[in-house]
Amino acid sequence: MDSWMHALMGWMALPEYGLTTLFLVAVVSATLLPVGSEAALFGLVKLRPDLLWPAILVATLGNTLGGAISWWTGYGAERAYEHLRHRPPQEARLLRWLERFGPKACLGSWLPVVGDPLCALAGWLRLPFWPCVAYMGVGKLLRYVVMTLVLLGWFPGAWVV
Repeated sequence: MDSWMHALMGWMALPEYGLTTLFLVAVVSATLLPVGSEAALFGLVKLRPDLLWPAILVATLGNTLGGAISWWTGYGAERAYEHLRHRPPQEARLLRWLERFGPKACLGSWLPVVGDPLCALAGWLRLPFWPCVAYMGVGKLLRYVVMTLVLLGWFPGAWVV
């Protein structure tokens, strides 16, 4: 099992590309595509413990950029919807809730399943872009720090490829 786990973590981290790969995986994982960046972050940190904080920051930046892309996707989708319907859409309960909390709702962008669509809905509602991105960044940074430190506690020691 140890060799299997070792090979899997080496593949997931792609250590020959390191932080660049982590950044790209984090960007894609924050869009509506079903990709997870946590395994890539954890694998890289296990293979290169010296990259703990740079890896967390790179993953946070990439994931926040992906959230901003989702915001713009939602913004564009809403504009296209209005253009086709020639009238504003009727607000659903979730949309009213998001409007009430405003950009602060983007703190929840770290949540599994609902976090990425939340960023798109913020764009759909035309919530202010930069405050939304700031709240996305805070939420995603906290997730990566907590998740990485907990996993490092569960799986101590460095792995060498």
